[in-house]
Amino acid sequence: MSKVISIANQKGGVGKTTTCVNLAASLAAMQKKVLVIDCDPQGNATMASGVMKFGLDKSITNVLIDGLDIRESVVTKTEGDYHLIPANEDLTAAEVNLLDKFGRENFLRKALDNIKNQYDFVLIDCPPSLNILTVNALCAADSILVPLQCEYFALEGLTLLIETVDQLANAVNSKLKIEGILRTMYDNRNRLSIDVSNELKNNFGDLVYETIIPRNVRLAEAPSYGKPAMYYDKSSAGSKAYLSLAAEVIDKSK
Repeated sequence: MSKVISIANQKGGVGKTTTCVNLAASLAAMQKKVLVIDCDPQGNATMASGVMKFGLDKSITNVLIDGLDIRESVVTKTEGDYHLIPANEDLTAAEVNLLDKFGRENFLRKALDNIKNQYDFVLIDCPPSLNILTVNALCAADSILVPLQCEYFALEGLTLLIETVDQLANAVNSKLKIEGILRTMYDNRNRLSIDVSNELKNNFGDLVYETIIPRNVRLAEAPSYGKPAMYYDKSSAGSKAYLSLAAEVIDKSK
């Protein structure tokens, strides 16, 4: 059975796209069939997968706006050995267009129903805001993975996100839950990182993944080469951390 996980946090710069592509590549390396859906008009997950976002023939925009069969938008060759539905700045127009549509929050879910069972995992990379694209992603998902940088204001943002998840679960997607909270850009030399990490564990317990993603130069460099970290430098601390996260995600899905 397929599992659909939206990777979301309304705060930017916390490692959503990094988590999406590197978790996808790690799951694929563990012989799982994986689909990544780029739902961010910036198209960063597309580029980080080794697919040029400029001049796309078919993208998630065509699926949401033109009613294109989602199967026709899939790119099967990426640098991470997973499948991809790409995005670019055209998705901004889709966001505006959807606002006037009846049942606008369910467009992605309905499209995804035609393809999700071909995969073990579907990972959706969300934009850094709680807009209609993010709402579509959350309505299509079974759960939400929250990357969280270990800093003070991150805790406040997490509270707001959890409230939004509860509201959506009550209104349009009763199965939606928090898959897990992932500590990213962690620096064990930083007292604040340690304190926030401890606060997360104390307040959210088993929802917090044991895996911690360190602040790592190789993770930051890999997207500029259009590759997940494990195909850029498999020995890096960041690459190893995402392999560990993939193992946790698989174990949690059993």
